[in-house]
Amino acid sequence: MIAPLRLIGLIGETARARTRAFILGTRLYSKLSVQTFSKMPLMVKNIDITTNHMYTLGIESIPLVTMIALFLGSATVTQAVYQMSGMIPFRYLGALVSKTTITELGPVITSMVFAGRVATGIAAEIASMKGSEQLDAMNVLRLDPIRYLIVPKTVACIVMLPVLTIWAILMAFVGAAVTVAISVDVTMYTYLSGMKLFFNPNDVYMGVGKTAIFGAIVAITGAYFGFQAKGGAEGVGNATTKAVVTSAVLILVFDFVVAVMVM
Repeated sequence: MIAPLRLIGLIGETARARTRAFILGTRLYSKLSVQTFSKMPLMVKNIDITTNHMYTLGIESIPLVTMIALFLGSATVTQAVYQMSGMIPFRYLGALVSKTTITELGPVITSMVFAGRVATGIAAEIASMKGSEQLDAMNVLRLDPIRYLIVPKTVACIVMLPVLTIWAILMAFVGAAVTVAISVDVTMYTYLSGMKLFFNPNDVYMGVGKTAIFGAIVAITGAYFGFQAKGGAEGVGNATTKAVVTSAVLILVFDFVVAVMVM
């Protein structure tokens, strides 16, 4: 009977430690978020830093986002045709592709790709600066790391991710149209008419608008794990892994929250 009791005790201690760590991490993450947003008005004094990040984090992501979006549109059409065969008339194919791409697939997949590129980069940069004591040097010089490192990146992500999402949706429509023209027994007129059939501008506002929240999540999550990194090069690797995984989870969580709020 001793071994089972020890096992139960070990499980309890592990659960308590994990819960304590989760609560502490949530508190530190919230604190970093509040500090970041409270210092955003100071961005106007360093607008050049923000615009540089808009280019490096946003514009340089366009080739990757374009490639992903083209195949996303093609895959969406292929799956829609498979699901509709024998049950739903193909004149609704365009409506199905349009709705799913605008409201969910375009924003979420683009945000995931963006997180994989940007959150890891931010986490690695901050963790490397922490390991080389550059953050300590900034504090000695009375340069706020949050103001000069995190705020510009967060603003750039909030602004550029919706822009990338709009571009991704357009490219997904291109990929979908090409797939319809090549492999689906539906005229282009019927497909395009279907896209307009149930189009609602509010879907665009919701789909694109929520990516601003996702952009803030990506930037702050990368910064958080960068600040928490320990152990040199291994710590940098762990920080980047945790940043992209946590960003993906939070994107899905907040996507659900937004969907429930607008229903």
